[in-house]
Amino acid sequence: MSVQSHIEALTAKHAALEQDLHHEQRRPAPDDSLVADIKRRKLEIKDEINRITH
Repeated sequence: MSVQSHIEALTAKHAALEQDLHHEQRRPAPDDSLVADIKRRKLEIKDEINRITH
């Protein structure tokens, strides 16, 4: 897997997590622990993308 394709895969995962987060937050009673977990995973992916690109 090339670096560029790895970054693209990470970006796609980040976008999917953003969708999950959006859906969870729009529920009448969002699960706070799930929201925190999604945000943590998004941050981990963002950090990995930053490490690769810088």
